Amino acid sequence: MAEDTTTKEEVKKPVPTEAKDKAPEKPEAKAEAEKTKPAAKPRRKKAKRNVPQGQVHVLATFNNTIVTFTDNSGKVLTTSSAGACGFRGSKKGTAYAAQVAAERAASAARQQYGLTKADVFVRGIGLGRDAAVRVLSNMDMAIENIRDVTGIPHGGTRPRKARRV
Repeated sequence: MAEDTTTKEEVKKPVPTEAKDKAPEKPEAKAEAEKTKPAAKPRRKKAKRNVPQGQVHVLATFNNTIVTFTDNSGKVLTTSSAGACGFRGSKKGTAYAAQVAAERAASAARQQYGLTKADVFVRGIGLGRDAAVRVLSNMDMAIENIRDVTGIPHGGTRPRKARRV
């Protein structure tokens, strides 16, 4: 007799990988899967905005300084802070940290949007107030006016009730 040389693997018919991977799907599950997939829209290239005049808002606290460049309607163009520039802890509140933050924000606003004129609004009583404004004038940005918009308490909170003895 002839010896059978076939093994068990050869005898079995190979199952197609598609049939193995796919389980029978219910129509509800298929419809739900299509709903969750976002439709791929072709992305248009964003038009480069040119904003020749804008505003600079400087928030100078004791712990940090935040410099924000906006257009005249208040929409944010660029922003930077002492913390975002790599300063940590008590160094964030220094005048040098405010200077670095203002330089970074100003250069980004100039490169991306062509900002050359600005109105400056300073808020807070930190060390970065003057340093941030000085940097803007040194970077050849035409500063039209500087306003201090620090909040001033008027009237204050309600006093405690009178103590009865």
